Amino acid sequence: MAEVRLVNIKKVYPFVSGEQKKSKKKKADEPEKKKVNLQITDEGVVAVQAFNLDIKDKEFIVLVGPSGCGKSTTLRMVAGLEEISDGELYIDGKLMNDVAPKDRDIAMVFQNYALYPHMSVYDNMAFSLKLRHTPKDEIDKKVREAAEILDITQYLERKPKALSGGQRQRVAIGRAIVRAPKVMLMDEPLSNLDAKLRNEMRAEIIKLRQRIDTTFMYVTHDQTEAMTLGDRIVIMKDGYIQQIGTPQEVFNHPANLFVAGFIGMPVMNFFDAELKREGDKFFVELSGVKVQLDEEKTAKVQLDEEKTARLLKNNVQSQPITLGVRPEHTDVAEKGVQARVDVSEMMGSSVHLHVNAEGRDVIIIVPTIDMKGNYNIGDTVHFTFGGNVAHVFSKETDKNLEF
Repeated sequence: MAEVRLVNIKKVYPFVSGEQKKSKKKKADEPEKKKVNLQITDEGVVAVQAFNLDIKDKEFIVLVGPSGCGKSTTLRMVAGLEEISDGELYIDGKLMNDVAPKDRDIAMVFQNYALYPHMSVYDNMAFSLKLRHTPKDEIDKKVREAAEILDITQYLERKPKALSGGQRQRVAIGRAIVRAPKVMLMDEPLSNLDAKLRNEMRAEIIKLRQRIDTTFMYVTHDQTEAMTLGDRIVIMKDGYIQQIGTPQEVFNHPANLFVAGFIGMPVMNFFDAELKREGDKFFVELSGVKVQLDEEKTAKVQLDEEKTARLLKNNVQSQPITLGVRPEHTDVAEKGVQARVDVSEMMGSSVHLHVNAEGRDVIIIVPTIDMKGNYNIGDTVHFTFGGNVAHVFSKETDKNLEF
């Protein structure tokens, strides 16, 4: 049983000798600078800031975001490998800020496997238990149980160099689970594998999660991993949390432009458009095409809350907006926004049309079953979208106006 709470966590990397003097050359009233997307203050480089998260027992939480956003730093603070500059970390209700990593009852799986090359698979998995002076028969039982779960029993006598990347990662996971930790931390464990192996290992991790009673914190920059593995996803940028929610919540209701553009593949289409309020109804107008929000309910998607109700609650008024529509929610039609075909990609069950509309590159996904002919470069097409799948973002703040 392990609940994890991170309360207003902050991580600052102090300046090394000489750097602080350079930073103080700025004027007193000069605003704080940013470098490589990280905030620079008098204390140093701020890698993580105002991080608050409550993780339930046995929950699978995924931290996702671009490189340098602070997700691995956050995981390492939970593990005790990085000092917490400010804030509080609780595991099982106990304050862990000053507790040594070995006493936190956590296990960590790294990106590069970190196996002992001179030891067999069996000895790699048994090593931490031997350090604890666990009886030999208990070690043997735990190692063989973990090997069976991960389907690596046949490799127990081999050395790591005789294994494939996927097999090595299974061994690294096995070494972690033999300890029966309260919290399992995984830092981009699949990033060194090829696409086919990544798919297989994702499935293995999902199965593993069902068979062991522990809480997972998983770091990745791959949104596919985040969407398929996580009970909830924590999306980060520049050291700040952008949104926390289930995969469906962050997909259907992105909190801001960054989340909307980061979650979903292909990426969401964005347009400069107008939001018009007429009484208690809202419309978006793009290139002369006017669509009422919530009016059309398509078979493609059913959102769990009406957009109109959210916008009315926030007293949103008519204004210029950034309109977001996902490629899979965009339909080729006889009438609608005019576009020119630049590229047509056959993807098997669908065609990805890359078109130019309103001076922007736009992707439209057309199911092959709906196609009435081929699309050639230079062809003129029209597209539209349902009012229930249109996302409206503030021009000033980039925030979703529904929030």
